Amino acid sequence: MSDSLTDIIEAFQSVDAETRLMLLLDYAKNLPALPDRLSAARDEGLGRIEECMTPVFLFCEGENGHVRLFADVAEEAPTVKGFVSILVNAYDGADKPTIATIPDDLLQQLGLDGAIRMNRVVGLNAVLSRIKREAAAV
Repeated sequence: MSDSLTDIIEAFQSVDAETRLMLLLDYAKNLPALPDRLSAARDEGLGRIEECMTPVFLFCEGENGHVRLFADVAEEAPTVKGFVSILVNAYDGADKPTIATIPDDLLQQLGLDGAIRMNRVVGLNAVLSRIKREAAAV
């Protein structure tokens, strides 16, 4: 697990449930914009995570032994966008072995499993799986 993610988990665990949701919404506001060079691919439906009800697009690229993560999430789903932003912030530029250590129970570790509807949990777990799978392949 990355040091950055450890810090994020500690921040989420140190506050009450309402504050956790506020932190998640703050992360949603800080998801880096999708680079223009990937916008056409997104508009063609490439990179879409089909298991998500919300339109979520994820792109992984290799760069000097590290993995770059780029994502675009619909504005109407701030909790999903916040979760994706946590992953991008914690793992963009990480190496493959570090990305492979993303915990499968990240929602629980963040204390968000009770705050997010089950149908969202399925999609968010699909995001985690996609990041690990695509990072390993680049």
